[in-house]
Amino acid sequence: MTNASSSKSEVSRVVAPETKSTINPEEAAHFGALAADWWDPEGASAMLHRLNPVRLGYIRDAIDLHFGSDSANLKPLAGKSALDVGCGAGLICEPLARMGARVTGLDAAPENIAAAKAHAAPQRLDIAYHHNGIETFGESGFDLVTSLEVIEHVDDPDGFVTGLANTLADDGLMIISTPNRTAMSKLMLVDLAEMTGRIPKGTHHHDQFFTPGEMEKLLGDAGLRVIDTTGLSYSPAYGFSLSDNLALNYLMTVVKV
Repeated sequence: MTNASSSKSEVSRVVAPETKSTINPEEAAHFGALAADWWDPEGASAMLHRLNPVRLGYIRDAIDLHFGSDSANLKPLAGKSALDVGCGAGLICEPLARMGARVTGLDAAPENIAAAKAHAAPQRLDIAYHHNGIETFGESGFDLVTSLEVIEHVDDPDGFVTGLANTLADDGLMIISTPNRTAMSKLMLVDLAEMTGRIPKGTHHHDQFFTPGEMEKLLGDAGLRVIDTTGLSYSPAYGFSLSDNLALNYLMTVVKV
């Protein structure tokens, strides 16, 4: 990662060009059917709940490095805007809001947006949730853009990454994560995970995973540059952890060229 500074940027409306949808209707329906269970740490999204603290730790470190914030600061995103694309029911949006950001969440499934709003409301978290594809969203200038375990579920990955790039401020920070397309990820995230019921059947399709090289090319073609790639490993004894091993899953820190 590299140090960078960012001034407060205003989110603005832009006219989205005519383009094909990035939303895969079957994938959206699959995750929408899980919406009511999303916040249950022992339910269908249990693996996401176990993964989330590790992802958030990586995001927080990237925020501190990029924006020069103190790791002891509870609100490092105060005065900044954040967008989570493929937000589900808000597992990333809510922590970002608690870090002080003005948060917007997008998801392809209306059921997920409803669940996200219902969960945020009693906590008085002011998060703007939208049922939108990134290609029709039409806002830009976000200081932070996140999209975690999403790109492997979309149609038109090139259009999806271009949409992400269009929302990011020139001096902004992006975090993206996805499974790697390896024999290990097929065994762990598809075969064993579905066989044991840890992940609902049909959640992952191995042929839709991206290698880090493929992901870096997609990002580069959209005018983005990867400044860090870190693996996510899993151990039955210790759970998820950050790792130099990229075989299962990985996170990338990304900036504009």
